[in-house]
Amino acid sequence: MEDKVYITGHRNPDTDSICSAIAYAHLKRMLGLDASAVRIGRVNNETAFVLDYFGIKEPEYLPTVKTQVQNLRMDIIKPITTDISLREAWQLLKECKTGVLPVVSDGHRLCGIVSVSDIANAYINMPESNTLALSNTPVENIVRTLDAKLVYDAGRAFTNSGRVLIAAMTTDALGAYIKEGDIVLAGDRKENQEKAVDEGAFCVIVTCGSEVGSGVVAKAKAKNCTLLVTEHDTYTTARLLYQSVPVTFFMTPEKKLVLFRQDDYIDAVREEMLKTRYRSYPVVDGSGRFVGFISRYHMIEPNRKKVILVDHNERAQTINGIDQAEILEIVDHHRIGDIQTGSPIYYRNEPVGSTATIVANLFFENGITPPGEIAGILCAAILSDTVIYKSPTSTEADLKAGRRLAEISGIMQEEFAKKMFEAGSALKNKTPEEILLDDFKEYSIGLYNIGIGQINTGDLRGVRKIRAAVLSYMNRLVSEGRYFIVLLIITDIMNEETEVIFSETRKGMVAKVFNPLNDENSFSLKGVVSRKKQIVPKITNLLLNN
Repeated sequence: MEDKVYITGHRNPDTDSICSAIAYAHLKRMLGLDASAVRIGRVNNETAFVLDYFGIKEPEYLPTVKTQVQNLRMDIIKPITTDISLREAWQLLKECKTGVLPVVSDGHRLCGIVSVSDIANAYINMPESNTLALSNTPVENIVRTLDAKLVYDAGRAFTNSGRVLIAAMTTDALGAYIKEGDIVLAGDRKENQEKAVDEGAFCVIVTCGSEVGSGVVAKAKAKNCTLLVTEHDTYTTARLLYQSVPVTFFMTPEKKLVLFRQDDYIDAVREEMLKTRYRSYPVVDGSGRFVGFISRYHMIEPNRKKVILVDHNERAQTINGIDQAEILEIVDHHRIGDIQTGSPIYYRNEPVGSTATIVANLFFENGITPPGEIAGILCAAILSDTVIYKSPTSTEADLKAGRRLAEISGIMQEEFAKKMFEAGSALKNKTPEEILLDDFKEYSIGLYNIGIGQINTGDLRGVRKIRAAVLSYMNRLVSEGRYFIVLLIITDIMNEETEVIFSETRKGMVAKVFNPLNDENSFSLKGVVSRKKQIVPKITNLLLNN
């Protein structure tokens, strides 16, 4: 299965945008693509009614498609546990290309990292004589590191041990040298072995594979002294003993690391990397578990998120971070906008009344009949965008697709559309912002940004009651410089009557193309129900010729 592909409609999505994304994602999955419909805005009342009617969950909200750490091709390194010895870590590091190993706890949470430089510092810096005690080195580490035989295990933690000594003097002199709790390295002289035990040694390590007499073993048991035998010579034993220390004693702990999380965006990662000079940076998931390492070279060619756009093709209307994503396809029925791609893509743009019509035909062209609920939401989207085929954007292709989809889903189109529009026209308890932005699109026309909202209703008089509050909000958007012109198209579906309220930066601009005005902030249009075909072209001509 390929990487996940996100299919999204425009911001402030309408029914066509949401339903086309859901249906197209369903088709892509049937064709073998790991596709998922997402939304980049709130689902409005009309769309919520449609989805609920056909038992379909609304798409997941996706705020951005900016590249995240989880999209990078990171180095996957098998982590080591906290009890592993320095020697074992070095052996693994020699096989590791990154020169660094993650250290994790039993729950796989990242505890720290150990690098070649950490081990180099451990060797170069002279160890304390009681390092085994300070590091709480387990006897198992010593046995593995020295390839030793454990003759007797006293079962005591090495936190209670003392210095590491070599019994290189006479037996008489040894007594004054050894202190209780010391770790003593002894050769084949049995009297020195016994003397070390008698003086209270914590552990005696017999080197060169020397024989340990039964008397020494008996004394070790009596004194509770750990006793080991190794084939290594005394010098090698002394050198290797230090390497049995747990790697946690020398690692860089997690709290001192510069690390990243899977959901961090690479913009922030780049900034952090500029401040530091580490070779590799660990990555953890939301629970702090190690995932992998990233380096600067991973940032050169990130594995960008893959996106398919439906029902729009303009930057102002699309998802945040689109410049960092890979656009695979665009399926739309609007004018060609300003989105650019780095390579050729599949682009399906048709002069029909609804994107859902195109998506439905893609099902049929692939010899696939959409399931009832998918056919239902596609039919609803066509009815919504064409205003029950009354919009001038409506075509014979919309009508044909709608009839076929209605037959598959088992709905009566006009009866269903009436319920759908009633659900969508409910303005009770909505704020002016929610009313304007419920179905709102932004357009970049030359040097100007234009915002156009649209609501369908069966009661224009009811809408007029909240006109003042909505207009106040629109004026604020214009005064803040966010838009040159803002319009709200209020359409009485059944009577095919439209009233438009507007706010403009330069007085008198709108009056040049929409005349006569009802007053300085509104005008009425008989038979106008399409923003795309009956409003946007006139505004475009006005601004381009201004």
